[in-house]
Amino acid sequence: MKTYVSPSQRPDTETVVAVGSFDGVHLGHQALIAQLKARAREHRVPSVVYTFDPPTRVLTQGVEFLSTLPEKLDLLARYGVDETVAVPFTAEFAARPKEAFLDDLRALHPRAIVVGEDFHFGRGRAGGVADLREVTREVVALPMHQLGGDDIKSTRIRELLKAGDVEGVQRLLGRHYDAQGVVVQGDRLGRTIGWPTANIRVPEGKALPLGVFAVVAITERGPHHQERHHGMANVGFRPTVNGTGRRFEVHLFDYEGDLYGEELQVKFFTRLRGEQKFGSLDELRAQIARDAEAARAALRDVR
Repeated sequence: MKTYVSPSQRPDTETVVAVGSFDGVHLGHQALIAQLKARAREHRVPSVVYTFDPPTRVLTQGVEFLSTLPEKLDLLARYGVDETVAVPFTAEFAARPKEAFLDDLRALHPRAIVVGEDFHFGRGRAGGVADLREVTREVVALPMHQLGGDDIKSTRIRELLKAGDVEGVQRLLGRHYDAQGVVVQGDRLGRTIGWPTANIRVPEGKALPLGVFAVVAITERGPHHQERHHGMANVGFRPTVNGTGRRFEVHLFDYEGDLYGEELQVKFFTRLRGEQKFGSLDELRAQIARDAEAARAALRDVR
C-alpha cells in the first residue's frame, strides 16, 4: 500500500476517497472500506483513505488512541486499501477553514467520496456531508454501523478497554485487540519469583486494558517468518510491590531466550482477573500459577 502525508504527494490521477480518523479500524470503518473498494472498482481507479495522525479526538479531547499510525496502516493494507494519505493532525491543521480541507480533497480528484453520515470537518466542525458535494457529485454517507443494537465507535471501544472487556472489544473490531512495542529492561522481579516477564514499552497514549489476560505474542523471525507464543499479560500498576507507573508485562509459556530490543505484538484473548494487591510475594506467586493454568486453558484451541 502506498502512503503519503499530503494529497499533493500522490500522482495527479482520479481516485475514490474515504475520509476519517479510522482509529482502531473497527467494523464500522471496515464497512466504509468495503464501500470505498466497491466504488473504486466501479470507477476503475485507486481506493484512497484520507486519515489523520493522531486521530482527531486525541488532539481535541485528549483521549488515548487505539492504533498507532504503523498499526493503522498495517490494518488498512490488510483490508485491501490501495493508498493512504495520513496527514499530521496538529492544532494548526484543526484550525483551518473548511474550504482548505475541501481543497485537499479536490487535489485527490475523487470520482466519489465515502464518509460516515456524522462526518464534520474544518474549524469549529463547520463542514459537513453536504459540503463534500462541492468536490464531487457522488458522496456516500453511511449510517452508524451497529452490532446488537449498539453503535460501533472508537469511544465505545475505549470504554470497554477501560473495563478490561477485551472480548467485547473483539466483537466490535472483528479481531483481537493488540498492542505492539519494544521489549525493554525491567527490574527483573518476575525472575525472582519464577515467572520472568518481557516488559513492553508501547507508544505513550496507546490504550491498554487493565488486568491480567491470556494472550498470544508474535515475534518476527525474518521477512516472512513469525513465531507465535501463548502466554499471559499483566497491565497495571503492580500494587503488591508499590508500583507507580503503568507497566505492560508478558510471560511467554515454555519460552527461553532473550527478547530485549525486539518488537513484540501482543493479542489480548481473555481477561483472567483484575489487578490485585497481595499480602506477600508468596501469595502473588501462587496466584500467578493459577493465572497461568487459566490462561493455558483459555488458549488450548488457539493456534
